Amino acid sequence: MTSRPVSPAPTRRPSPIDAIAERYVDRVAQLDPLAATLMGIDGYDAQMTDYSPVGHALRADAGRAVLAELAAQWPTDAVDEVTLAAMQERIGLELELDAAGELLCDLNNIASPVQGLRDVFDLMATDTVGAWANIAARLNLLPGAVDGYVASLRESLARGRVPAIRQVDECLAQAEELADEESSFFTSFVADDAVEAVLAGAEPADTAAAQAVRVELDRGAGSARAAYRELARFLRDELAPHAPATDAVGRERYALWSRYFLGATVDLDETYAWGLEELDRVVAEQEAVAREILGLEPSGTLVEDDGDLDDGDLVQRAVAALDADPAYLLTGTQALREWMQTTSDAAVAALDGVHFDIPEPLRTLECRIAPTHQGGIYYTPPSDDFSRPGRMWWSVPLEVTEFTTWREKTTVFHEGVPGHHLQTGQAIFARDVLNRWRRLACWVSGHGEGWALYAERLMGDLGFLDNPGDRLGMLDGQRMRAARVVLDIGVHLALPAPERWGGGTWDADKALTFLRANVTMPDALVQFELTRYLGWPGQAPSYKVGQRLWEQARDDAAAAAKARGEEFDLRAFHDRALALGSVGLDVLRTALG
Repeated sequence: MTSRPVSPAPTRRPSPIDAIAERYVDRVAQLDPLAATLMGIDGYDAQMTDYSPVGHALRADAGRAVLAELAAQWPTDAVDEVTLAAMQERIGLELELDAAGELLCDLNNIASPVQGLRDVFDLMATDTVGAWANIAARLNLLPGAVDGYVASLRESLARGRVPAIRQVDECLAQAEELADEESSFFTSFVADDAVEAVLAGAEPADTAAAQAVRVELDRGAGSARAAYRELARFLRDELAPHAPATDAVGRERYALWSRYFLGATVDLDETYAWGLEELDRVVAEQEAVAREILGLEPSGTLVEDDGDLDDGDLVQRAVAALDADPAYLLTGTQALREWMQTTSDAAVAALDGVHFDIPEPLRTLECRIAPTHQGGIYYTPPSDDFSRPGRMWWSVPLEVTEFTTWREKTTVFHEGVPGHHLQTGQAIFARDVLNRWRRLACWVSGHGEGWALYAERLMGDLGFLDNPGDRLGMLDGQRMRAARVVLDIGVHLALPAPERWGGGTWDADKALTFLRANVTMPDALVQFELTRYLGWPGQAPSYKVGQRLWEQARDDAAAAAKARGEEFDLRAFHDRALALGSVGLDVLRTALG
């Protein structure tokens, strides 16, 4: 791709508020070494987070202390104003969650310590003997971490708050798998050929150290399996008998989590009603595109049917036609990776200097096939100095060998440019303006995932999804996200369900039927996703509601420009918004003025 002149990164003199934020990041890393690994902060990979009530109390104390420091400060510029507002909002909400006891009962099928204690090893360096020594040390600390986690769950049980049995059962199954010597991730992790290659390649002076690491890795894997065996016993024998069958968390708890995931306060009843309307609107768009794919007039029918197809049949027929079209077919992971890279590179080249100003370091985005096989597509940001580029990963299940590009083109835009890569990279590029808390430690789901969905729709509006198949793929994702707004709020607040979805009150059974009707994915994944929504209240709607709030912020900016008699500059709006980094959506709205 051709390269434009390199724009220099902006600079500013660090302020006292920046200094407080920097010290707080160091304190967070000390108290939460797993978070330090996630942020890429060196020096903590051989340590473990304390998940006990004492650990939670220490982190809460650190939050209160930094808020007290910030309360004595006065912003020196607009950057400080955003930092102060964002830290007060984020840390304040974390303290609210702590005071409500929500952090002590953190247990769900996708994003709790059950998974985090294992998943952190995917992020750790593995290229040196020292790196494997860190891994061995952390593996051997796992029993203590699980003991602390169990202590917190016991404390929550004593207070009368227990996760739903659906979450306990799912986490029990995951813990049992990790505890099993043959199937455990920990067994295969330390026995991988890559480990032996690194240890065998050690310099002669390091041979003894490498041999010691080998011993500690084997011991650590055993310790980790034993830790998960104890966790499974606790979940099965102590927690499950007290776990409620009800999935709904209720309005009060849900409102708190909604504010946390959005960084904004929304009217939940209005948002639920909007979700139903948005779902209908997206479905109508799908139907129109489906007719185009099938070569029908807007009111046409398929002549080989006995009668008119209903709208759902139209969409399913269009999906089947696209899946059978060789023009959209890729075979093998190498072809998939090359297609991802080509699509990403083309997006960067087309957008840069036209719709976005993309700094030179961000014009590189690596597309890779992940070493895991879980089926997800995800993004990892560049390092603070861009020595490690941003990367888009596809975790391909072992049995999957064919891929349809019509479903996934919009995903490349979501994870790459103008989605997460541009979003996170812009903040990291501004390292001489934004402190480390703004660049590395602050992530708001509604901001990040809302932007990525906004980016998908934007690419459609800009003409990059004019192909009917690609557009149907984008709408397929938008439909799922709209359905999640309805399902999540409906179930957790026990709202009345529309008659077309069974009437009565929303519950898990109605939600499963509803979800199956509005997503195109294997049923096992549908059920996993439903369990995720039921155990992680407020997170799933943050994508679509975040997109809505991003679009409102853009429209407000356009209206303000019109009132001033100016032409709205969308490119300048995007540049200004992304330069703020990830902040709560209420903070974003205020900052954009």
